[in-house]
Amino acid sequence: MKQVRMGIIGVSGRGGIAVHWHKPGGKSIVVAGADVSDKNLNEFRKKYPNSFITKDYKELLKRKDVDAVAIISPDWTHEEYAIAALRAGKHVYCEKPIAITIAGCDRILVEAKKSGKKFMVGFNMRYMSVFPVMKDIIDRGSIGEIKAVWVRHFVGLGGQFYYHDWHANRKNSTGLLLQKGSHDIDMIHYLTGKYTTKVSAFGSLDYFGGNKPNDLRCKNCKEKETCWEFIDHATMDQCCFRKEVNVEDNNMVIMELEGGIKATYLQNHFTPEYLRNYVVIGTEGRIECVSDDKVIVKMRPHVKKVKNYSDKEVTLKPIEGGHGGADPIICGDFITYVLTGKKSKTTPVAGRMSVAVGCLATQSIRKGGRVIKIPALPRGIKE
Repeated sequence: MKQVRMGIIGVSGRGGIAVHWHKPGGKSIVVAGADVSDKNLNEFRKKYPNSFITKDYKELLKRKDVDAVAIISPDWTHEEYAIAALRAGKHVYCEKPIAITIAGCDRILVEAKKSGKKFMVGFNMRYMSVFPVMKDIIDRGSIGEIKAVWVRHFVGLGGQFYYHDWHANRKNSTGLLLQKGSHDIDMIHYLTGKYTTKVSAFGSLDYFGGNKPNDLRCKNCKEKETCWEFIDHATMDQCCFRKEVNVEDNNMVIMELEGGIKATYLQNHFTPEYLRNYVVIGTEGRIECVSDDKVIVKMRPHVKKVKNYSDKEVTLKPIEGGHGGADPIICGDFITYVLTGKKSKTTPVAGRMSVAVGCLATQSIRKGGRVIKIPALPRGIKE
């Protein structure tokens, strides 16, 4: 195979990354799209004029001119679509989370191994410039042996992104520690090189939700002129204070990783700003990302003296492309993986482990904060 023919399942929104796979004269080309919306499919056809379009993803999977699929549909569909694609003999790129239950992830991992096809998780944060820089500094031993990680996620647009649509109901997403937090949990695993062994969490729904009708839309609301959360959007405009909202918006997670590393993850959806703050502490110093393009390293005084180390600050140049330049890189990495077998920065096991932490942290919250152990991988499944 010299060119990977891509089919996109879920062509709107995040499905826009298909543009990075459409290189007619290159190593990949978009040839098909599936979506439940006629409007979305018509817009997709305009971008990719010769593509096959369908409202039934199974019809896309039947096509012999589709070598690989990208699953970019809502979270609760990932398990079904991924397993069906693998059984149809397709290579699979699946957006995180790969499923909304641990059992669902395990079924995918078993199916991927059985099929022999390439399966890749859309953890684009592993490709953002700031985190590979942090990872390199950590792996070189510059701050000693890792002992603690603190991550704060300020989701300043939480209402706009997660409480005006399907994300706000746990039947669709389990919770935002899974849907939103799977990226950050994975980054904790990625930076430390260790997986979580047990977890405890506390959280609640402190701002969103309420007693508004489930069918209330922002554009029809009598309070839209004064509501801080009013949003003018074609589809993501359900009232974020509606009755069915039942996923926590204020979360604090405590994790113990392999080797005894301690980690905390804080996620809040009604902060003034939108940013992530990572701090990794070792026996000889600490590293912190203070923004998407700046990393600082602080050394302990005796280390500076004995090893002649000094504090430093790294400012990164901006990279074009979505998610800090990560989107085109991760899409290209998938094609390389399919064509050459060269493993990507992400793994199916990493996808499963982030889901496991998110699911069990959410369970811990709803069970009073009890400590829960992460279950072992299915027999025969390895990194």
